Amino acid sequence: MKIFLDTNILIDLLANRPPFSAEALEVFRLSEEGKIQLFTSTHSIATTYYILKKSVSESHLRHLLSELSEFVTVLDITQTIIKSSLKSSHKDLKDGIQIGCAESVGDIAYIVSRNLKDFKNSTIPAISVQELLSKID
Repeated sequence: MKIFLDTNILIDLLANRPPFSAEALEVFRLSEEGKIQLFTSTHSIATTYYILKKSVSESHLRHLLSELSEFVTVLDITQTIIKSSLKSSHKDLKDGIQIGCAESVGDIAYIVSRNLKDFKNSTIPAISVQELLSKID
């Protein structure tokens, strides 16, 4: 099963934000066990870096993101995705970009996020980490 991770899940994991970090860790455990494949966008990596650089040293943060990229396929944001997102009805451009990246894979089962309302108009269902874990275990 292919899963697209929203930025907040990456930040939960890397910033160790309880109680969300334990849930995020479970998602990555499932990936390590080969039960799911994880995807995210270049936007998510850049945003995660931007948010965490205020609280994590540069070298450590780069190390963490490098390790993360071993578990997650990072999808490029293309001109086609940008143009589509700009024309979309999504209230927030960045959410439209996330959806466009997820759609570019073609068979993403779910977008996993803590902000489900951001994806209510998505063609790919958005679910919480808890919902994902209940579907797999």
